[in-house]
Amino acid sequence: MRVCVGTIVHHPEDARIMHRQIRALLDAGHEITYVAPFTDFNVTPDPGIRAVDVPRAVGRRRWRAMRAARRALRRGVEGADLLLVHDIELLLRLPRRRPVTVWDVHGDTAASLVADDRLPGLLRRALPALVRRIEARAERRLRLILAEESHRERFTAPHPVVLNIPPMPRRQPPPPGRNRVVYVGRISRERGVAEQIELARRLAPYGVRLDLVGPADAEVRPLLRDAQREGVLDWYGHVPHRHALRMAEGAIAGLSFLHDLPAHRRAMPAKVVEYMSRGIPVVTTPLPAAADLVRRVDCGVVVPFGDVDAAVEAVLALRDDPGGASAMGARGYAEAVRGYDWPEQAEGFVGLLEEWAGKPVTSGRELGLLEPWHAI
Repeated sequence: MRVCVGTIVHHPEDARIMHRQIRALLDAGHEITYVAPFTDFNVTPDPGIRAVDVPRAVGRRRWRAMRAARRALRRGVEGADLLLVHDIELLLRLPRRRPVTVWDVHGDTAASLVADDRLPGLLRRALPALVRRIEARAERRLRLILAEESHRERFTAPHPVVLNIPPMPRRQPPPPGRNRVVYVGRISRERGVAEQIELARRLAPYGVRLDLVGPADAEVRPLLRDAQREGVLDWYGHVPHRHALRMAEGAIAGLSFLHDLPAHRRAMPAKVVEYMSRGIPVVTTPLPAAADLVRRVDCGVVVPFGDVDAAVEAVLALRDDPGGASAMGARGYAEAVRGYDWPEQAEGFVGLLEEWAGKPVTSGRELGLLEPWHAI
């Protein structure tokens, strides 16, 4: 099967797109054309794929990327059996002549726009309704895959869920350490960068540093550079996902400080399971899915939104109780291995695309075996 995968928004090394879905398709023997902003992210394409470079769509500067997207997708779908797109922007630029097309829904753009106070009030009111209309049109015309169970509420028909979870390490991770905390993922205001920086300043006198591993939004990069010059944290920028998670090992805890926003309230932050997979406790804000998982498994601490005092207290308590922290990390790792291992999802994902493309199924998995987040 020949599959064209497209994004103009995400990093070409995005964990879900490149390291989970594309890798699963390659491992199953399928051919991949990948339309992505390689140059804008300074990424060298994987030699195992056919790469088509496009500009990146970012902030309000999206028209250039969207104008180039249709031409790039036309090139990408030549000879393809299936087109898999990851951005709502690409739903507006799909080639007229194209194979079976799948939209992988792994975000809620409309909910994000409602909470974006950087937009003028008129746009903040009008754009979410427009996005919902685009989603409804896509549901009528395309196949959909959802990254989590909560996305079902936005659509009228049932659609398969392919969880955004990491592959588990096959060895027991080392126990939590005592001199650093870690955050892995995109760094932004709504993901708690201000609280992370203040936490780093407050922990520095105790000999605890913060490692931030991931790309940062342009507006917060000056804050990170200033904090790094102060010597209270290390910001590593984008690191390939498998290495980023390895860097998390041995930390006191992994941080998830997502704000209480509509786009976050029903979501399960993938990083919570990623930290669990690396045997470190989780310190998370009380978003329902994350808090329920952490409390049920007893694999971390839930702190109030914006409460840096509580986060400092949680980190120091974990540092000063290495036995308790190790037990939390071990419980999280065991739960992650038991219920959230990507290879189990990968088989169903590949089989699903093969079925939709009308190609022989190689994965041996049925659609009904995909497990939703409500199993948590």
